[in-house]
Amino acid sequence: MRVVAIIQARTGSTRLPGKVLQDLAGSTMLARVIRRTARASLLDEVVVATTQSDQDDPVVAECRRLEAAWFRGNEHDVLDRYFAASEASRAELVVRVTSDCPLIDPALIDRVVAAFLKERPDYVSNFLERTYPRGLDNEAFPFEGLARAWCEAESPYQRVHVTPYFYENPALFRLLAVKHDRDLSGHRWTVDTPADMQFARAVYDRFGGDDQFAWTDVLQMLENEPELSEINRHVRQKELRDEKLAPDSGRFGHGRPSNLQPQH
Repeated sequence: MRVVAIIQARTGSTRLPGKVLQDLAGSTMLARVIRRTARASLLDEVVVATTQSDQDDPVVAECRRLEAAWFRGNEHDVLDRYFAASEASRAELVVRVTSDCPLIDPALIDRVVAAFLKERPDYVSNFLERTYPRGLDNEAFPFEGLARAWCEAESPYQRVHVTPYFYENPALFRLLAVKHDRDLSGHRWTVDTPADMQFARAVYDRFGGDDQFAWTDVLQMLENEPELSEINRHVRQKELRDEKLAPDSGRFGHGRPSNLQPQH
């Protein structure tokens, strides 16, 4: 089974514009996410899925600099972008990662993929029942399920956020939750705001700018230095349904340009 991680990335952000290309201990945040994701041993390829908008040309430039595979698709219909990128990369199992998670852990990606390969559900994630820190999120689903969601999902909410059609329809899909034995969901490790970026920079600073650390190393560090968690504790997580959709995001298409660019 060909397993492809697709990292969605664009420069648009309401609370922290251009965050994916901001500096994080000497590398862009996008570079950190790509490198950490690529260390997952069960992946065959990592692809960055960005948009066809001119404002995301710098994302493509960064992918070229990093020699990372990239794909350009629909800006607002992210479900369509994922479907097209998955089709172009010949993915049989799609692993979804987002570019605002610079602490994403390859071992957790492997755990989610391994759970899929063992149980063969229609959808598996480590946040379906949230126990891990926010910012370690990843999810996996077969291309056939993605194609069904692409065909059947109708609401802007479902198409912008890619996977709600799976977990909002448990009668249609067999769902599997990968959980930790402790509830660590109160930790916030994702980057949506300047305070979140300050936290991420503090973490990388503690590890000397190296990104070889595991998520458990971060947890241990925070247990030793709990004051670091105060940097962004006040940040309210924007719920998916709270997000304002772009003015034209209700006009979704199903165009599938085969424009995957290899990492050569």
